[in-house]
Amino acid sequence: MKGKFLLSAALVTGLTVSSALPVTYAHDELGDINIEKGERNADEISSVTVTEGSKNVKFLHETASVPLKEIREGVKNSTADVYAHKGFAYTGTHTAGGGNGGVRVFDLKDPSNPKEVAVFADQDIPGTWQEKVIVKTVNTKSFKGDLAVVSVQQLNSKDPNSKGGFLLYDVTNPYEPKKLGFYEVTKKTRGTHELYLTTQGDRVLVLASSPYADYYSHGKEKDFQLVDVTNPAEPKKLYEFDPRTLAEVDGSFDGYNWKAPDGKTRPVFNHSAYADENGKTAYLSFWDLGTIILDISNPENVKYEGRTAFASNQQGSAHSAALAKGGTVLIETREVYVPVKPGYEQSYGYTRIFDIKDKTNPKLLSEFKTDLTEDISENPTEQVTFGKTVHDPKVLGNTLYLSHYAGGVRAVDISNPSKPVQIGKYVPADANIWGVYVDRNYVLASDMGTGLKVLQKNNKSGN
Repeated sequence: MKGKFLLSAALVTGLTVSSALPVTYAHDELGDINIEKGERNADEISSVTVTEGSKNVKFLHETASVPLKEIREGVKNSTADVYAHKGFAYTGTHTAGGGNGGVRVFDLKDPSNPKEVAVFADQDIPGTWQEKVIVKTVNTKSFKGDLAVVSVQQLNSKDPNSKGGFLLYDVTNPYEPKKLGFYEVTKKTRGTHELYLTTQGDRVLVLASSPYADYYSHGKEKDFQLVDVTNPAEPKKLYEFDPRTLAEVDGSFDGYNWKAPDGKTRPVFNHSAYADENGKTAYLSFWDLGTIILDISNPENVKYEGRTAFASNQQGSAHSAALAKGGTVLIETREVYVPVKPGYEQSYGYTRIFDIKDKTNPKLLSEFKTDLTEDISENPTEQVTFGKTVHDPKVLGNTLYLSHYAGGVRAVDISNPSKPVQIGKYVPADANIWGVYVDRNYVLASDMGTGLKVLQKNNKSGN
């Protein structure tokens, strides 16, 4: 079903609940809550596609909805994150069907009819899933072309044939990806969860977040690792970081539990990593410790700059980050899927926006909440759900795009970061949107159940 964006609404997508395997994830590894990522309650599921919007998103409409191909007969893989590069979409895969769904490559020559033309990273390591993929054009003495980095996580860390970390592929010809190398993290952790690929001149770096690496390796490896992949065949770790040694952090640590100055005990682990355009600053999402900012301009001499902080009544859950306004504004999404917790506000996860002109002292400008944020059931058994929390952020110009599981994709005007305004939403039928990626000509959304969604502009009629 197609529709156009209407005044004063938001961009959103949705999906059916996937039949994924029950696995434990970064945010609940050491906790007492274990639900399937993307799991939703029945009252969140809508069979109606909604597309609404105003301002610069009013002409966006769904032009394509493409399921993933079955690469093994009778096995349906679920979609994870999405990325685009040079007219091709790259979608990671989640755990449904036993994982090993690899990265799917779609030719977007005709965005209204994307063609899945290749799959890679699906057979390299058994018992794994390939969530995150980033693609960049690089030029070094060892490699010239388009380089893809893919996160690898284990379904069972006790499987002797499995291992986690990240894979590197040559996708210069997207129709024929070629494996270049693999970087392995400590065997006991589940692997690299989220990551980012950046360049510093002719140097190529991967920022890898491997939650609980410090815990499971007894301090031999850290949650955040900065890896030189200038030669993709020979990844080399340059630096690793864990905040427990920072004098700048008040309070004390007991393993992965931070005893904050306000008396609360909070979880702290590295969930995601992101870098600015010139690869000089890293933004690490460290859950209840906030977003940590590191100067990585000299990878051999990394320096701590600052971090965001939460109010005492806020669950932290710093999940992912994005930048706006030339890197002077930080977008922080918080994945809170347990809205009722003693001592905290009753709320699902929402977005926070910071002024980071002074990176040593991030200043909160605003908080953006959707209609789902405080839509909390009175029934405790229906409260725990991923369906109503924000997930990942992307920015193009003055528009912030947020993936929101059952809430689809939301478009937010951040021309004035102190006063964000929702200007669009796209919620496909049975939405379960994991990721969103924006380009000048289209918006891509990855739906865990139904595959790749493509929203395209039609500036003539908006139909």
